[in-house]
Amino acid sequence: MDNLTFANNILLVEGLKVTPQASYFVFILLFLFYVFAMGCNIGLIILIAIEKNLHHPMHFLFCNLPVNDIIGTTVILPRLMQEIFRQASERYITYVECIIQAYFVHIFATASHTALVTMAYDRQVAICNPLLYTTIMTNKMVVKLSAIAWALPAIVVAIMIGLTVRLSRCRSKIENPFCDNASLYKLSCENVAINNMFGIVYSVAALSISVTLMFITYIRIVAVCIIRKNKALNSKAIKTCGSHIAVYLIMFVSCAIMIFLHRFPEYSENRKIASIMFHIVPPGLNPVVYGLQTNEIRQKIVKLCERRVASSLLPPMPPMPPYRQQPRDRGSGTHCLSTHHWPVPPGTWGVLL
Repeated sequence: MDNLTFANNILLVEGLKVTPQASYFVFILLFLFYVFAMGCNIGLIILIAIEKNLHHPMHFLFCNLPVNDIIGTTVILPRLMQEIFRQASERYITYVECIIQAYFVHIFATASHTALVTMAYDRQVAICNPLLYTTIMTNKMVVKLSAIAWALPAIVVAIMIGLTVRLSRCRSKIENPFCDNASLYKLSCENVAINNMFGIVYSVAALSISVTLMFITYIRIVAVCIIRKNKALNSKAIKTCGSHIAVYLIMFVSCAIMIFLHRFPEYSENRKIASIMFHIVPPGLNPVVYGLQTNEIRQKIVKLCERRVASSLLPPMPPMPPYRQQPRDRGSGTHCLSTHHWPVPPGTWGVLL
């Protein structure tokens, strides 16, 4: 009975199909992607935290995005890299670990939409109602928007994973590089129509609602820019919203390709690559695109780089010799210049004398 329970709780993950010759190259490539994504996202969070000039609602809401990107890369890449050097028959994971991984995989996918929608709302208020911006976007409002951006994914994904956990299992192989909801309910021999339908509704709803809200938001922004005909306003809208749209398109295209290919078994290999790229490309590009396109963040990064370059190029200052004063000549009532040990450069005495 114990052996049966143990075998039932251990799953075999397909992982990446890499030849032994290419394993080191793939590992180095994934490792560099992971270090780059983590460094950029953590660096942006630290920069916004320590720079008081960046303590604005826009930047605080933006912090939800790098936090989510850190979750998305960390939940699959370290384990994926570890399993590259293992044989396909030795890539085991416990059922509980697989559920946890699947939960955060879908949290990452859903929170990508909700975080970007809250950022779009912030830009709408800033451009359409600039005089009321400080009144509307208070610290309390920022906390509320951030809580909604994380609470909705947490609840919806918990329901979806809960529907999968209730199923019995007759298989033990995850036919995917990592665990997700679809791979989990495919382990069951029961009728999974409810799970499949919920997954489709969940995916379509997340994509359609986020697209609709983003479309409405930017239609209002464009309408305000056209009506006011203010060059400064239009320039601000293009700079702040252009990077936001670029980040959203990167995430939307990556997510749509992965969801679309999941429904066609004949494209399983392409789908597996797309699912991995979804956890690599947006987290790596988001901080670069958004950070470099945002004026305040770009200026802070440039200043920090200039300081480091200047400090590395300047030679260290030589230590100043100690100043020693001799006792005063009481007989003459004056200070004798020759009795003071001044740090005067050589060749100066002739000028003084």
